[in-house]
Amino acid sequence: MPLIEVSIARGRTPEQLRALIGELHRAAENAVGAAPENTTVIVREIEHEHWSRGNQTIAERNTAAAAPAQQAPTQQAAAGIAADRRSY
Repeated sequence: MPLIEVSIARGRTPEQLRALIGELHRAAENAVGAAPENTTVIVREIEHEHWSRGNQTIAERNTAAAAPAQQAPTQQAAAGIAADRRSY
């Protein structure tokens, strides 16, 4: 009676989660010959603020990743001004 527990960051569609469950059931059947009716899969979705690696939550990583995209126009403008000053 396999019990498969998966923790995954929140954000997948119901269809994606259902596909994951189906694949885990098939893996248990194929790998250890588990009967489908005896296999249990539990999927726990974890909020981005509650999942961390390297002392940084997923939410913090997402915010940090978005920041360069927001700063890019400002940095490009600053680079253009610096280039203009060098050309004088």
